[in-house]
Amino acid sequence: MIETRELSKRYGHILAVDRIGFRVEPGQVLGFLGPNGAGKSTTMKMIAGFVAPTSGGATVCGYDVESQPLQAKREIGYLPEGAPSYGEMTVAAFLGFIADVRGLVGERRRQRIDDTVGRLNLGGVMGQSIETLSKGFRRRVGLAQAILHDPKVLILDEPTDGLDPNQKHEVRGLINAMAKDKTIVVSTHILEEVHAVCNRAIIIARGKVLADDTPDKLEARSRYHQAVSMTVANAAAACEALARLPDVESVEVDPQDQRITAFPRKGRAIFGAVGDLLKAQGIAVSELQLERGRLDEVFRSVTQGAANEGARA
Repeated sequence: MIETRELSKRYGHILAVDRIGFRVEPGQVLGFLGPNGAGKSTTMKMIAGFVAPTSGGATVCGYDVESQPLQAKREIGYLPEGAPSYGEMTVAAFLGFIADVRGLVGERRRQRIDDTVGRLNLGGVMGQSIETLSKGFRRRVGLAQAILHDPKVLILDEPTDGLDPNQKHEVRGLINAMAKDKTIVVSTHILEEVHAVCNRAIIIARGKVLADDTPDKLEARSRYHQAVSMTVANAAAACEALARLPDVESVEVDPQDQRITAFPRKGRAIFGAVGDLLKAQGIAVSELQLERGRLDEVFRSVTQGAANEGARA
C-alpha cells in the first residue's frame, strides 16, 4: 500500500530526510517515532504529496506520488500536524467543502458525512465556526476530513494531540477499528500510543531509520526486558540476597520510592528464583512484577546514540 525508496529531502544545507526506505502493508498500523526535528513530518508530507522529495520516491496503492499525484491522493486521507482548516467556516460547511473536493455526491455523500460525524461525535458542534472550537474539537474536525472519503491509506500526524484522555481513547479505538482494511501511518511522541494502536514501529533520528520492528520486539531490546521489579519491606536485605543469585547480573534501587529492580544475565529468566528467594528469606513483598521492557528507554538509547554520532561527525 505504501512504499518509499531512498526517499530524501534537503533544505539548503540541511538534510531533513536521508534515504528512507520502507513498505507498509494493508492491515498494518505503523507508528512513526522520533525526537523533534527527526524528519517524521517531512517524510509524511512527501508520502502524502504535499512536499516534493529531493531524491528517491514513494508510491501509494501503486501510484507514484510525483508522476501520478491525483490518483495517489484519492487513496489518501491526511491529517497534517496542527490540523489546519478554515476557521471562519462552520464544521458543517467545512465537511461539505471537503465532500465536494473529494467528489462525493448524492446518497454516498450523505452517508459518509453522517458516518464521520457520528464516529467523531461532532453532532453538537456542526453549526459552530471552527475557530470557536476547543483544540480537541479542532483536532477531531481535522481527523474527520481525513476519513470522510473512506480512503485506503491514512497518514495521521499526531492524531491525538490536544485531546483529553477520554477523547484519546475514542480516537485510538477509531484507528483500531479502521486498521482492519486500511494502511495507517501514525506519527506520535506519545509512547503509550504505540502500544495502544500500532503493530509496527519505526524510530527515526537525523532523517534516518534507526529501528523497525513490532513494539514488543523493540521493548525486548531494553535492558529492563525480563528484569524483575519489586517493592519490599526490607530493601537492604532484599538487595543483599538478590545480588547472590547466580543469574542476577545487577540490582538497582530507585532512590525516590525504594523500588528494587533485579536485572538478569543475558538469556536468563529470574522471576521464579526471585520470588522463591524472597519467600525463603521471609521478606514481605507488596509488589512483584516481571518487566516486559521499556520502550522509552529503547527510544532514548537509539536516538541519543544517533545524536552522539552526529556530534562526532
